[in-house]
Amino acid sequence: MKCSGFDANRGAAVEITGSAVLQSVEEFVRTPEGLNHVAPGFIDIQVNGFAGVDYCSPTASMEEIGRSLDLIFSTGTTRIFPTVITGGREEMLGAIRNLAKAKRSLKYGRALEGFHIEGPHISPHEGARGAHPLRQVRPPDTEEFDRWQDAAEGNVRLVTVSPEWLEAPKYIEHVVGTGVVVSIGHLDANAEQIDAAVRAGATLSTHLGNGAHGMLPRHPNYLWHQMADDRLAASFIVDGIHLDKSFLTVALRSKGLERAILITDAVMPAMCEPGPYMLGEVEVQLHPEGKVTLRDDTNRLAGSALRMDAGVGNLMKMCGVTLSEAITLATRNPARVGRVPLRQRGLQPGERADVVEYSYDKTAKSIRVLKTWLDGELVFSA
Repeated sequence: MKCSGFDANRGAAVEITGSAVLQSVEEFVRTPEGLNHVAPGFIDIQVNGFAGVDYCSPTASMEEIGRSLDLIFSTGTTRIFPTVITGGREEMLGAIRNLAKAKRSLKYGRALEGFHIEGPHISPHEGARGAHPLRQVRPPDTEEFDRWQDAAEGNVRLVTVSPEWLEAPKYIEHVVGTGVVVSIGHLDANAEQIDAAVRAGATLSTHLGNGAHGMLPRHPNYLWHQMADDRLAASFIVDGIHLDKSFLTVALRSKGLERAILITDAVMPAMCEPGPYMLGEVEVQLHPEGKVTLRDDTNRLAGSALRMDAGVGNLMKMCGVTLSEAITLATRNPARVGRVPLRQRGLQPGERADVVEYSYDKTAKSIRVLKTWLDGELVFSA
């Protein structure tokens, strides 16, 4: 591969060459006119589905998963953690096996960097549980985790659990001991339970501010506990729907931009026409403004229809962060927290040749993806 553009993180125009990894990243002495921007390919550690494909379904075809990846590349994203949510034991195992097959057999299956299992060991309580089906919520079980990892062919890399379960600390210790990242989320836990989870090895809060009760005590509550704990990074759904500007601004200040991660939490209807859809056994509706809700309760969100490139723009518009900071939340931060190898230093020789070329509208604070490379191979061109 060979490309050039302005690297916002470096603050300079660069020429990039490489094959599977970046071989050289050289700054121009004089910036050429009409140059676009370049950045590492985006990393999304929470994608439940995309473009009409449900990653939680054991029957999603290889062809359809491959098609969804092609559309994900068009958003500048090069690595995802396909996410399997709360379901029946066999259903979840079937979905995990299906994703392992996709990673192994698809031409671009390597873009399925690792698998995120969100649930079923979450809070059973209304509000904190979100749109996860109550009848499938169950206590943490190390044997069930081991079965997931076997089915995944070792590709489970992130697990979300609620700390409120009595079994949570030992479960977290077991999972972390295998090299897997543990996040806390969909929780109804007190300060002591959250602290115990962090001491056991949890390092992340899943979509902080969401998967939460509509009404909470002014203080203390589990949102304040997570924001106050510097040992926890946090992921955020920045679609302008899940979080308002005030909460997002305060949460980013509390975590610090170095501990914040942009995610989409995209579900199957993302990049589809508005209308009714099924997420496993859950009936949902994609509304014209991009909101995804339960069909029988339009006040309850059920994932998002967000694209990563739009999320980068939303970060700048909603919170006043710079382009460089927004790019970092979509690249180096998820690589570090999600332990994605050869993706944690930005555009540097020796890193994987995952690159996105994009145009930047400074006035509108938006980006438009033009080209995407995966391991040095061009996988999208506008």
